[in-house]
Amino acid sequence: MPNRLKTLATIGSFVALALVASLVGTRGATISAAERNMPAAPQITGIDKWINSTPLTLPELRGKVVLVDFWTYSCINCVNTLPYVKNWYKQYASQGLQVIGVHTPEYPFERNAGNVSAAVRKFDIGYPVALDNEYATWNAFNNQYWPAVYLLDKQGHVVYSHFGEGDYAQTEAKIRELLAQPG
Repeated sequence: MPNRLKTLATIGSFVALALVASLVGTRGATISAAERNMPAAPQITGIDKWINSTPLTLPELRGKVVLVDFWTYSCINCVNTLPYVKNWYKQYASQGLQVIGVHTPEYPFERNAGNVSAAVRKFDIGYPVALDNEYATWNAFNNQYWPAVYLLDKQGHVVYSHFGEGDYAQTEAKIRELLAQPG
């Protein structure tokens, strides 16, 4: 009986992994986002202020791979992801990666533009940061997590997302895959 339970558990694990893979599109890597009915990214909207940039729109970024990073400066998990996001920006911006940090506050003091600007300087963030104090972009993306990363292909489709810390190698591999695709 224990061997049958072990076999059933193993089969169940493989079925669960296959289901997850199909949901995130890992088995259809050669299929375009449009063919997989991937959603077009929602617009970056309702931004109170931009740091390190003039206002950006996703339509003007077509032809680039866009990483949208939802974060807030007092979230330790967000702070822990910053070295990776900053490195990807430094390493891949010249190849067509555009990083946009969407700072969405968790606490009232994080709404203060001066506090956010100071945090951007403290953490040496060089990419554009949008202050989403009213959660307009957060809601447009139906986001629920800090930190959250969304990758958009060159046609503006959301093709990858990751919530929380970790999976840095997988995220970077997806960035490289998207950059290698034709525009």
